[in-house]
Amino acid sequence: MTAMRRSRENDPMAELVEVQTDALPEADDPYLLTPGPLTTSRRTKEAMLHDWGSWDVEFNEVTADIRRRLITMVGGGETYDCVPLQGSGTYCVEAMLSSFIPKDGWALVLMNGAYGQRAAKTLQYLGRDYIKLDKGDYLPPLPEEVDDLLNRHPEVTDVVAIHCETSSGILNPLQGISDVVMKHGRRLLVDAMSAFGAVPLDVSDVPFEAMVSSANKCIEGVPGFGFVVAKETALAEAEGRSHSLSLDVHDQWAYMNRTSQWRFTPPTHSVVAFREALLQHEEEGGVPGRLARYSRNREVMVEGMRELGFSTLLEDEWLSPIITTFFCPVDKNFSFTRFYDELKARKFIIYPGKLTEAESFRIGCIGQLDEHVMRQLLTAVEDALKVMGVKDCRPAERQES
Repeated sequence: MTAMRRSRENDPMAELVEVQTDALPEADDPYLLTPGPLTTSRRTKEAMLHDWGSWDVEFNEVTADIRRRLITMVGGGETYDCVPLQGSGTYCVEAMLSSFIPKDGWALVLMNGAYGQRAAKTLQYLGRDYIKLDKGDYLPPLPEEVDDLLNRHPEVTDVVAIHCETSSGILNPLQGISDVVMKHGRRLLVDAMSAFGAVPLDVSDVPFEAMVSSANKCIEGVPGFGFVVAKETALAEAEGRSHSLSLDVHDQWAYMNRTSQWRFTPPTHSVVAFREALLQHEEEGGVPGRLARYSRNREVMVEGMRELGFSTLLEDEWLSPIITTFFCPVDKNFSFTRFYDELKARKFIIYPGKLTEAESFRIGCIGQLDEHVMRQLLTAVEDALKVMGVKDCRPAERQES
C-alpha cells in the first residue's frame, strides 16, 4: 500500500517530508496490532527528523492548522474550538472531566469496560458526584436505559460516554445515547479516544459539549498529546473549575487564543508528526476512507481467526473496526505468554493480558495496516499454534460436553 504525497505550496513542512509513503514498518520493526501506539507511515516518521522551536512562528502555525482541521472534522464551524493538551489520553480525559463538569454537578457514567471504569475512578479523585450504568464486558449501554436513568435522576447534569470501549472492542450506540441526553437537556461528554478519525462523529448528529481524543489513535500520529474539541460556550464556562494547572482546559484555550502558543513546553515532534498524519488522513478520504480500510482489516482478521477456531467476545453487531477481543483457547497447550512471544517473533505485537473478566486477548485493526498485513498475521497465528501444539481454539464455555 503505497502512495505519493500531493504537492503543497507555502507549507513550511513540505521540504521535510516529501517522501514516499510506505505501509511497511522499518526492517526490524514489528507491526503494532494495538489501539495506539500503532504502526505509523514513513511520512509520519520523516516529519520528526527536524527540530522545531516551541515559540517559533512556523510551529505556532502548525498548531493552529491542526486545530482548524480537527474542528472541520467534527463539523464544528464557528461554535466549537479545539484545545491540544500535552500528555497521554488519560491525562486529557481527566482534563475534560474536571473542566466541563461543574464542581456541584452530577455525572452519569456509561461503562462497559475498563475505560468507563477509569472515568468513574477519575471522578472519585476529582470529588465529583456521579452514578453509573455498568453493562459489564459484553453489552452496550442502550438509549432506553439512559432515558430511564435520566428520568429517575434529575440531579444528573452531565453524561459521560465512551464511543469505542477498547477493553472489549465494543462500539457503543453514541448517536442514540446523544438523542436521549439532548431530549433531557443534559450535557454529553464523549471519550472518543480510540474511535475518532475512523468512526463518524459530527456535531450535527451528536451535539456533544466536549469530546476528547489522542494523537496516536485513528489519525495515526505518535504519542505525546491529546486534544479536546468543545463548544466555545462550554470552554468559557470552564474557567476556574479545574483542580490542576497543567490540565486546565480553559486556561490552555485562553492562552493559545491570546498568544498562538502552548502554555508549557509542547511535544514538538509529536505535533508536527500529527499534522503530517492529518494530511494523509485527508488524502485517504477522511473518516469514510479510514473507516473502510479499518473495517476491511477487521473483516479479514475476524473471518480468518474464526476459521482457525477462535471465538469473538462480542456478537457481530457490536464489533468495532478498532480492535477485536477473542476468547483464549481451552487447549491445555495454549499459553497467552507463549502465543504473544511467538507472534512477536513473527513481527506482530498484539495486546498482552486482559481487561475483560473472561480469559481473552485483543488484536487491533488500526494503524498503517491493510488487509494484506492481516492475512500475514493469520499465517503467523497458524504457525504459532502449530509450534505450540494447539489444536483446539474453542473457548472452554463453548466446548461440547
